[in-house]
Amino acid sequence: MTVRILRAADRTPVPWKNGGGIVREIATGPEGADSDAFDWRVSLADVTADGPFSAYPGVDRILTVVEGAGMDLVVGGEHHIVDEPLWPHGFPGDLPTEGFLLAGPVVNLNVMYRRAGTRAETAVVCGTVRLLPPEGGAVLAVSLDDGAVLAGPDGVRLDRYDAALAAGESPGVLRTMGQAVLITFSDV
Repeated sequence: MTVRILRAADRTPVPWKNGGGIVREIATGPEGADSDAFDWRVSLADVTADGPFSAYPGVDRILTVVEGAGMDLVVGGEHHIVDEPLWPHGFPGDLPTEGFLLAGPVVNLNVMYRRAGTRAETAVVCGTVRLLPPEGGAVLAVSLDDGAVLAGPDGVRLDRYDAALAAGESPGVLRTMGQAVLITFSDV
């Protein structure tokens, strides 16, 4: 079993691939892969203005608004109103995409994965959930509130935007005081 605790305080904000905003990377697979070489990537993006999304050929995306009123995403010319907080919304990352803020800035949790070799499933959970990495895959839990606990052998506390990444055997259960995003990565 491999478990890594990824603290929000340790993340460095960097410009988006297209320079239009700021992103804080939570985790990538493989670890340390850059924006052109990842199998999957999870990040938090601060969106403060309308504008285009970076294009990622061969990549599918799942966007979850974790702060703010939401966005009108125009994906390949089609409007998608993403105004339900904590509702994962998937779309192809290689289609031209623009985001228009509905009522001020938002923070989005972004999951990106290469569709040819990886599958990602994203869910917002509350309460107690067992973290079960699929064989050969990984599971990432991102706490959206202070006070989540990874109740395994060591009992690790996760505060807002802290994360736990697990591969191999289950590291135990996640107990949330509020909500968390659970992302499961597996091979296609």
